[in-house]
Amino acid sequence: MLIALSAAVMRADGKVLKAELDFVKSFFRQQFGPQFSTTHLQTLKRFLDSDDIPLEQICQDIRMRTQEEVRVQLLHYLFGIAKSDGHVQESEMLILKRIAQLMGVPNMDFESVKNMFYRDVNSDFKVLGLEATATDEEIKKAYRQMAIRYHPDKVAQMGEEYQKGAKEKFQKIQEAYDNIKKTRGLK
Repeated sequence: MLIALSAAVMRADGKVLKAELDFVKSFFRQQFGPQFSTTHLQTLKRFLDSDDIPLEQICQDIRMRTQEEVRVQLLHYLFGIAKSDGHVQESEMLILKRIAQLMGVPNMDFESVKNMFYRDVNSDFKVLGLEATATDEEIKKAYRQMAIRYHPDKVAQMGEEYQKGAKEKFQKIQEAYDNIKKTRGLK
Protein backbone atom coordinates (compact mmCIF):
# COMPACT_ATOMS: atom_id res chain seq x y z
CA MET A 1 0.00 0.00 0.00
CA LEU A 2 2.83 2.35 0.88
CA ILE A 3 4.56 1.65 -2.43
CA ALA A 4 1.33 2.35 -4.34
CA LEU A 5 0.78 5.69 -2.55
CA SER A 6 4.42 6.59 -3.16
CA ALA A 7 3.95 5.90 -6.87
CA ALA A 8 0.76 8.00 -7.00
CA VAL A 9 2.60 11.03 -5.61
CA MET A 10 5.72 10.43 -7.71
CA ARG A 11 3.79 10.45 -10.98
CA ALA A 12 1.28 13.16 -10.04
CA ASP A 13 3.10 15.87 -11.98
CA GLY A 14 3.55 13.69 -15.06
CA LYS A 15 7.22 12.91 -14.52
CA VAL A 16 9.11 10.69 -12.12
CA LEU A 17 12.31 12.37 -11.01
CA LYS A 18 15.49 10.79 -9.68
CA ALA A 19 15.19 12.91 -6.51
CA GLU A 20 11.78 11.35 -5.81
CA LEU A 21 13.05 7.83 -6.46
CA ASP A 22 16.08 8.44 -4.21
CA PHE A 23 13.80 9.76 -1.44
CA VAL A 24 11.54 6.69 -1.62
CA LYS A 25 14.47 4.24 -1.74
CA SER A 26 16.10 5.94 1.23
CA PHE A 27 12.86 5.82 3.23
CA PHE A 28 12.30 2.13 2.52
CA ARG A 29 15.90 1.22 3.30
CA GLN A 30 15.72 3.04 6.63
CA GLN A 31 12.27 1.66 7.42
CA PHE A 32 12.72 -1.94 6.35
CA GLY A 33 16.50 -2.45 6.25
CA PRO A 34 17.63 -5.65 4.55
CA GLN A 35 14.03 -6.70 3.84
CA PHE A 36 13.84 -3.89 1.26
CA SER A 37 14.84 -5.45 -2.03
CA THR A 38 14.70 -5.19 -5.79
CA THR A 39 11.29 -6.89 -5.57
CA HIS A 40 9.95 -3.76 -3.86
CA LEU A 41 11.48 -1.58 -6.58
CA GLN A 42 9.84 -3.77 -9.23
CA THR A 43 6.51 -3.34 -7.46
CA LEU A 44 7.07 0.43 -7.43
CA LYS A 45 7.82 0.37 -11.16
CA ARG A 46 4.62 -1.59 -11.86
CA PHE A 47 2.59 1.04 -9.99
CA LEU A 48 4.44 3.86 -11.75
CA ASP A 49 3.63 2.27 -15.13
CA SER A 50 0.03 1.42 -14.19
CA ASP A 51 -2.90 3.41 -15.49
CA ASP A 52 -4.88 2.78 -12.35
CA ILE A 53 -3.75 2.88 -8.73
CA PRO A 54 -6.74 1.93 -6.54
CA LEU A 55 -6.38 4.91 -4.18
CA GLU A 56 -9.85 4.61 -2.67
CA GLN A 57 -9.36 0.97 -1.70
CA ILE A 58 -5.81 1.50 -0.41
CA CYS A 59 -6.68 4.58 1.63
CA GLN A 60 -9.79 2.96 3.06
CA ASP A 61 -7.71 -0.01 4.19
CA ILE A 62 -5.10 2.29 5.77
CA ARG A 63 -7.87 4.27 7.45
CA MET A 64 -9.34 1.14 9.00
CA ARG A 65 -6.00 -0.34 10.12
CA THR A 66 -4.15 2.65 11.54
CA GLN A 67 -4.53 5.39 14.10
CA GLU A 68 -4.93 8.98 12.96
CA GLU A 69 -1.42 9.91 14.14
CA VAL A 70 0.07 7.21 11.91
CA ARG A 71 -1.94 8.45 8.92
CA VAL A 72 -0.68 11.98 9.53
CA GLN A 73 2.90 10.62 9.59
CA LEU A 74 2.21 8.80 6.33
CA LEU A 75 1.01 12.08 4.82
CA HIS A 76 4.20 13.72 6.09
CA TYR A 77 6.23 11.07 4.23
CA LEU A 78 4.21 11.60 1.02
CA PHE A 79 4.77 15.36 1.23
CA GLY A 80 8.48 14.56 1.55
CA ILE A 81 8.33 12.79 -1.83
CA ALA A 82 6.58 15.77 -3.42
CA LYS A 83 9.11 18.22 -1.96
CA SER A 84 12.18 16.06 -2.77
CA ASP A 85 12.73 17.94 -6.04
CA GLY A 86 12.64 21.27 -4.19
CA HIS A 87 9.04 22.28 -4.92
CA VAL A 88 5.55 20.85 -4.35
CA GLN A 89 3.68 21.13 -7.67
CA GLU A 90 -0.04 21.93 -7.76
CA SER A 91 -0.78 18.48 -9.26
CA GLU A 92 1.11 16.88 -6.36
CA MET A 93 -0.82 19.03 -3.88
CA LEU A 94 -4.10 17.81 -5.40
CA ILE A 95 -3.18 14.13 -5.09
CA LEU A 96 -1.91 14.67 -1.54
CA LYS A 97 -5.18 16.39 -0.61
CA ARG A 98 -7.18 13.54 -2.13
CA ILE A 99 -5.14 10.88 -0.33
CA ALA A 100 -5.51 12.75 2.96
CA GLN A 101 -9.28 12.97 2.53
CA LEU A 102 -9.57 9.30 1.59
CA MET A 103 -7.48 8.29 4.62
CA GLY A 104 -9.64 10.41 6.90
CA VAL A 105 -6.91 12.88 7.84
CA PRO A 106 -8.68 15.95 9.26
CA ASN A 107 -8.28 19.09 7.17
CA MET A 108 -6.57 20.89 10.06
CA ASP A 109 -3.88 18.19 10.11
CA PHE A 110 -3.55 18.30 6.32
CA GLU A 111 -3.04 22.07 6.44
CA SER A 112 -0.55 21.72 9.27
CA VAL A 113 1.61 19.21 7.38
CA LYS A 114 1.18 21.09 4.09
CA ASN A 115 2.55 24.26 5.64
CA MET A 116 5.66 22.43 6.78
CA PHE A 117 6.50 21.85 3.12
CA TYR A 118 4.69 24.71 1.37
CA ARG A 119 5.21 28.06 3.12
CA ASP A 120 3.33 31.36 2.96
CA VAL A 121 2.95 34.34 5.30
CA ASN A 122 0.46 32.58 7.53
CA SER A 123 2.20 29.19 7.55
CA ASP A 124 3.20 29.36 11.22
CA PHE A 125 -0.43 29.89 12.19
CA LYS A 126 -1.60 27.14 9.82
CA VAL A 127 0.93 24.68 11.27
CA LEU A 128 -0.85 25.22 14.60
CA GLY A 129 -4.26 24.97 12.91
CA LEU A 130 -5.05 28.64 13.45
CA GLU A 131 -5.80 31.83 11.56
CA ALA A 132 -3.52 34.86 11.89
CA THR A 133 -6.31 36.57 13.85
CA ALA A 134 -6.04 34.08 16.72
CA THR A 135 -5.64 35.51 20.21
CA ASP A 136 -2.49 34.94 22.24
CA GLU A 137 -4.41 32.54 24.49
CA GLU A 138 -5.73 30.59 21.47
CA ILE A 139 -2.16 30.33 20.17
CA LYS A 140 -0.87 28.95 23.47
CA LYS A 141 -3.75 26.50 23.74
CA ALA A 142 -3.34 25.29 20.14
CA TYR A 143 0.39 24.81 20.67
CA ARG A 144 -0.17 22.74 23.82
CA GLN A 145 -2.77 20.57 22.07
CA MET A 146 -0.58 20.03 19.00
CA ALA A 147 2.48 19.26 21.14
CA ILE A 148 0.55 16.58 23.01
CA ARG A 149 -1.16 15.20 19.92
CA TYR A 150 1.96 14.95 17.77
CA HIS A 151 4.56 14.10 20.34
CA PRO A 152 7.02 11.54 18.88
CA ASP A 153 6.12 9.08 21.64
CA LYS A 154 2.74 8.61 19.90
CA VAL A 155 4.45 6.64 17.11
CA ALA A 156 7.20 5.03 19.21
CA GLN A 157 5.98 1.57 18.15
CA MET A 158 6.46 2.41 14.46
CA GLY A 159 9.69 2.15 12.49
CA GLU A 160 12.62 4.53 12.69
CA GLU A 161 11.50 6.60 9.67
CA TYR A 162 8.06 7.22 11.21
CA GLN A 163 9.75 8.31 14.43
CA LYS A 164 12.05 10.60 12.44
CA GLY A 165 9.01 12.12 10.69
CA ALA A 166 7.22 12.56 14.02
CA LYS A 167 10.25 14.35 15.49
CA GLU A 168 10.41 16.58 12.42
CA LYS A 169 6.70 17.42 12.70
CA PHE A 170 7.07 18.10 16.41
CA GLN A 171 10.03 20.42 15.66
CA LYS A 172 7.99 22.27 13.00
CA ILE A 173 5.22 22.79 15.55
CA GLN A 174 7.79 24.14 18.02
CA GLU A 175 9.33 26.39 15.32
CA ALA A 176 5.94 27.77 14.33
CA TYR A 177 5.07 28.53 17.94
CA ASP A 178 8.48 30.14 18.54
CA ASN A 179 8.10 32.29 15.41
CA ILE A 180 4.65 33.49 16.48
CA LYS A 181 5.87 34.16 20.04
CA LYS A 182 8.77 36.17 18.67
CA THR A 183 6.57 38.16 16.29
CA ARG A 184 3.96 38.90 18.93
CA GLY A 185 6.37 39.28 21.84
CA LEU A 186 4.78 36.46 23.84
CA LYS A 187 6.46 34.93 26.88
